[in-house]
Amino acid sequence: MTEQAITPPYATDPLLVPPAVPGAWLPAPRPEVLRAAAVAGADARRADREGRLSPATVEAVTDAGLPAHFGGRGGQGAGSFSALFADVTALAQECPSAAWCGALWAAHGRFASCLPERGRHELWAAGPDVRIASAVAPPAGSAVATAKGLRLNGVWECVSGARYSEWVLLATPVTGPHPEEGRPETRVLAVPTSELTVHGTWDATGLRGTASDAVEVCDVLVPVHRSFPLTGMLDGTGNHGADRPHRAPAQLAGGLIFCATALGAAHALRRTWAGWATGGAVGTGGRGPYDSPAVRDALAVSAARIDAAHLLLARAAFRADTEPVTESLTAVNQRDAAFAAGLLLEAANQLFGAGGAHVRDAAGDVQRLWRDVQTAARHGVLRMEPAATSYARAEEARPDLD
Repeated sequence: MTEQAITPPYATDPLLVPPAVPGAWLPAPRPEVLRAAAVAGADARRADREGRLSPATVEAVTDAGLPAHFGGRGGQGAGSFSALFADVTALAQECPSAAWCGALWAAHGRFASCLPERGRHELWAAGPDVRIASAVAPPAGSAVATAKGLRLNGVWECVSGARYSEWVLLATPVTGPHPEEGRPETRVLAVPTSELTVHGTWDATGLRGTASDAVEVCDVLVPVHRSFPLTGMLDGTGNHGADRPHRAPAQLAGGLIFCATALGAAHALRRTWAGWATGGAVGTGGRGPYDSPAVRDALAVSAARIDAAHLLLARAAFRADTEPVTESLTAVNQRDAAFAAGLLLEAANQLFGAGGAHVRDAAGDVQRLWRDVQTAARHGVLRMEPAATSYARAEEARPDLD
């Protein structure tokens, strides 16, 4: 009797099949991004201390093309999710706050492509490098539809990079003159930063340089052509961009791009911590504690967790660029981003806990990078509970499980 070959599950499951060229998972960051990283890295300590990115850092990130990553006004020639993932990870190894803002400027350019043509022309009138901040989850404030436009009022919290941006996208319920006429529709309105007030409210543990402050709008009239339904942005159906990234649901790559900042910060934390462990850091007297089993274990296990998170996220980015967009694919990517965030938190906490008093100094880079990992990896979009719910729903709907 001839023995039948057993086909492993990953050979037939499109969500598990690796790309033909493994290196395609890990594209190299662009030279322009590496130059921006050098500028941002030189300013990272000051940005953390003062809670602001320097004008030089903002200009370098802009010149590196991150705000224009998805093609600007027309959505043509959009960069890939994998390329953005690689760029943000590299930038975050030097300055997580700059990487966070750069990643969001790229993502918000994709969101703004949901605007009608006239609105897109207004936003990108000066060119593709326009920096756009956003506050879309949860919606806040209120807008009333009038014959002249949408009259907007309200306060939106945690608007990363607002004070460095030319425009802000704000999600809000819109009602008519008489609320009883129907349920309000949640729309996203594009407002110039010159027409709103930025309040210095950001005093978080990490990512301090992002200046994720609150913004306030008082009785501003927004033309209807500078608005679009939130639902179309979330599911990808409302985007006018022609390239694949514009048609993707927000969750297909949203989590992994958020997590890229935590990943880069974790890589930098491991590298800095290893410098202490080998005796190269101030306060060690030139003697490395590698002879301690606890230190060796902390380094090995945390490095493996960071590498595992990197592979999970790179694979998710590759799938976002290449696989048919389905509910199942979106759910798996959302799951992997949340799980990777957990791995990075575990790695950062293990390194921080195993370090000595000097390595945990309040003014030191290890402590700063640890705080940045904590803040980035705990963002709401990276929570495992909603990711698990989406994944279970997608699994339940798979026909091969009947």
